[in-house]
Amino acid sequence: MLPLEGITVVALEQAVAAPFATRQLADLGARVIKIERTGSGDFARGYDSTVNGLASYFVWLNRGKESLTLDVKQPGGHEILEKLLSQADVFIHNLAPGAVDRLGFGAAELRAAHPRLIVCTMSGYGSSGPYRDKKAYDLLIQCETGLVSVTGTAETPSKVGISVADISGGMYAYSGILTALYQRERTGEGATLDVALFDTLGEWMSHPMYLTAYGGKAPSRNGATHASIAPYGPFSTGDGRSVNLGVQNEREWVRFCEIVLERPEVAGDPRFTTNAGRVAEREALTALIVEAFSALSADDVIERLDCAQIANAAMNSVQEFIDHPQLAARNRWRDVDSPAGPLRALLPPVTNDNFDYPMRPIPALGEHTEAILSELGYTAADIERLKDEGVV
Repeated sequence: MLPLEGITVVALEQAVAAPFATRQLADLGARVIKIERTGSGDFARGYDSTVNGLASYFVWLNRGKESLTLDVKQPGGHEILEKLLSQADVFIHNLAPGAVDRLGFGAAELRAAHPRLIVCTMSGYGSSGPYRDKKAYDLLIQCETGLVSVTGTAETPSKVGISVADISGGMYAYSGILTALYQRERTGEGATLDVALFDTLGEWMSHPMYLTAYGGKAPSRNGATHASIAPYGPFSTGDGRSVNLGVQNEREWVRFCEIVLERPEVAGDPRFTTNAGRVAEREALTALIVEAFSALSADDVIERLDCAQIANAAMNSVQEFIDHPQLAARNRWRDVDSPAGPLRALLPPVTNDNFDYPMRPIPALGEHTEAILSELGYTAADIERLKDEGVV
């Protein structure tokens, strides 16, 4: 039995943040009914067509769900959503602030009608405050929380290369819903959750926040190097690749000089005998290391670093990650069905010896509309009428 078998989630969702939360719930066995716009569906379906004609974001975020097309603004659509919510355990949405309330599905009304229901509202900046109605895409949240100011090189502030604000929001919504489900088992009461991407990414910014608030100075942007540790970061090798490494203490520094550089005398160079000295003389230190590595391949350097027990990693491309031997050795890949045929997907990160993840299909737009309506008591004639009226 999967942990969330028997739990029904109704998701009025789009884009990344809420779909990421509900996909985690689907992976654990919850029934996730994804409500999509009639005609076009979740606009993430149209972001690209890279995955055999499907959008990469949609493929990533929506396996294991049932797709119901529905115009919730029409009376017929409103009625269908009411029926779904009367049978649901969780209602999650990430529409514009106030949109769900205007439809008559605000948390207060729903909780009054269905005390066991867990309502999770997701937004950019929360349900109050001066930024409540401000548009909030991933980049914009990265900017407002200061993440972009501490990311990149000294010359160029940069956004993080993945949708880190959306992902943070999705993960906190997921864990919040799990907490509320556990609490409901003990109290019988549902819960109202409010998840703001500004708050979730703000939590992840706590370290630079403390450094700035109490140290009086924001962290500098150092690319892939470290502001206060050296050597730390990427170093070029003779075959045109790079190796990332980090020396954490003086014992490691001595081993690094003896085994990796094969120049034990460098360990005693007065410029480099302490970490503070190495940071101060970073430019000279980097030149010395790159010179030593210029006669070696990346594999040679990694072999020496492993021998010296110095932490290291290859600078992999995305394709090299896909082909990574660690993923293959641990059997992390599975095939997932989709409207475009079987697609490769990684298993969820947490292994559990009590169950295997179902890795269920990615839905076509409206694929489950008729089946869901039939469950709610609509006849074939009713469904045809709803289609003609543009409700589903």
